[in-house]
Amino acid sequence: MLRALRNSWRLLRMALSFARHDALFPLETLGIAPALIAWARLFARRRDTRRPGERLAAALQEMGPSFIKLGQALSTRADLLSEGVAADLARLQDHLPAFSGAEARRTIEAELGQPIDALFTSFEDLPVAAASIAQVHFAVTTDGRDVAVKVLRPGIEKAFERDLDLFYWMAELVERTQPRFRRLKPVDSVRAFADVVRVEMDLRMEAAAAEELGLNFVDDAGYRAPTIDWDRTAQRVLTLERIDGIPIGDRDAIVAAGHDPDAVMKVCAEAFFYQVFRDGFFHADMHGGNAFVDREGRIVPVDFGIMGRIDEDTRGYLAELLVAFLRRDYRAVAEVQFRAGYVPPDQSLEMFAQACRSIGEPIFGKPSHDISIARLLAQLLRVTEQFEMTVQPQLLLLQKTMLMAEGMGTKLNPKVNIWELARPLIEEWMRTHFGPRATVGRAVEDIAQAVRRLPRLIDSLHLVVERERRIAERAAAAPLPASGRLWPRFGFAEVVAVLALIAAIVATVAAWWH
Repeated sequence: MLRALRNSWRLLRMALSFARHDALFPLETLGIAPALIAWARLFARRRDTRRPGERLAAALQEMGPSFIKLGQALSTRADLLSEGVAADLARLQDHLPAFSGAEARRTIEAELGQPIDALFTSFEDLPVAAASIAQVHFAVTTDGRDVAVKVLRPGIEKAFERDLDLFYWMAELVERTQPRFRRLKPVDSVRAFADVVRVEMDLRMEAAAAEELGLNFVDDAGYRAPTIDWDRTAQRVLTLERIDGIPIGDRDAIVAAGHDPDAVMKVCAEAFFYQVFRDGFFHADMHGGNAFVDREGRIVPVDFGIMGRIDEDTRGYLAELLVAFLRRDYRAVAEVQFRAGYVPPDQSLEMFAQACRSIGEPIFGKPSHDISIARLLAQLLRVTEQFEMTVQPQLLLLQKTMLMAEGMGTKLNPKVNIWELARPLIEEWMRTHFGPRATVGRAVEDIAQAVRRLPRLIDSLHLVVERERRIAERAAAAPLPASGRLWPRFGFAEVVAVLALIAAIVATVAAWWH
């Protein structure tokens, strides 16, 4: 009861903030607390000429760090919001007023257990960037290295926990009162958002992500990650190599420095491919300010708080989907979705292929450089309600990342499609992982795994046989007639065991054959 009262009051304040920016439409769509929303509507600003997404972004910006992050997460949900609103939220700026350098120093000393002077010969109190969760200061270590020091905002953990409780409460309310939204899994979506935010608020996790990405590209001449200073890193402090480079979105500066924008764009496309398809681990916040071109022309990403992971099955699905769309083979697009289990089997394959064509043709009818695979994926996610598709959170994050990658590519060369640069790599990966040789290899591995499991299966069946034998012996009150004396020597459990073993072998061979 107390939780409901507390969050109702917070929802009222949230509605009033939305009303001031004439941005109540998300709450009205959700259909929760309609009387409260109607009352807040009385305070809505009139004649606001901004786009709906701009109004919503302004309201979220006003409400603080948790809501800024929520807006950025919602920018991936073109299936919930219109594409225009999602695009405006994707531009939501994660900037807040800085906290004092003295507070940053206190946090560093408390986390690292040493005075600042023992860690750095110089530390700039004025931050170079201040975002919703942390801010960044430049410094020089006692051994003479230029570093960037990221420090969490004071009290940010408690503030997020309070706001997350509100988001959970609203999601639970939506699931109880709005059956049409249950397939979108509101509570699970909030939980996924909470997991991402909690990782962002442990800077050791961000350091680990940066190091993992760096190791994945250790042999790559054109892409690298900054070096982590683990001795000066803790839960609320991250120290890493300071990058001396040009923001990847600044084409003129890249050209002036003697680098080829097309070559940089090609490295971007290849790095994205390798992260998603080779490693299944990708930088999921790759906007123009989060990557630099260093003096050697290498791309160096920064800010590893939001990373995505994709398992091998999803990678295969995505590769097949992209290649089928690029070939404009809409039946293949539909078959990929059905085979992955994303579309229920009772839906019409032909109708879904038609829906895919209605999405793809308007996009592919444009010049190559105007084709947006990210928007195509967003449109595909928008047909989820019509065909009762299950929402795939990992694809939502990937779609957002693809949109950012396209934005970077457009700034580098608006006449080149970044995905056409990656297409040969995707097709080669498909041949390697899904061609005839790879299919036979997986079948052989499946048989080998089945053979390796046989001893354990036989042991388990032996235990079942012995248990059945003991039960039969205890239950036997008199000798069986002659016609039944075969059972104790070859009991029912043994028959089941043999049949199960035969069935397992047949199933394995059948899977290999197909």
